[in-house]
Amino acid sequence: MMRKSTTMMALTASLMALSACSTSGSDKVADATPPPPSMEPSCGADQYSAYVGQPASDEVIAAIAKSRGDKPMRVIKPGMAVTMDYMPERLNVQVGEDGKITGFNCT
Repeated sequence: MMRKSTTMMALTASLMALSACSTSGSDKVADATPPPPSMEPSCGADQYSAYVGQPASDEVIAAIAKSRGDKPMRVIKPGMAVTMDYMPERLNVQVGEDGKITGFNCT
């Protein structure tokens, strides 16, 4: 009988401690954290649509890179491993199986 009483007291104390940690409905997690930065593309991918369908030759890639100055850029070929880090200022040049540019995006 003593063992059941001790167990019951321990359980009651644990529940009381947990209830003290609960929050009311007025506390919102979103209020404590800042909103995420804008996910709008900012690399200017739309400026390069004229290159879609052109071969991704060294000369064409160099021309695109030159127009970007020191802004980040990467060429992504089929099957190529790429990092998943988000860099809205980075221009991705997508290349198809045929070696031609298929599109551009910002990440």
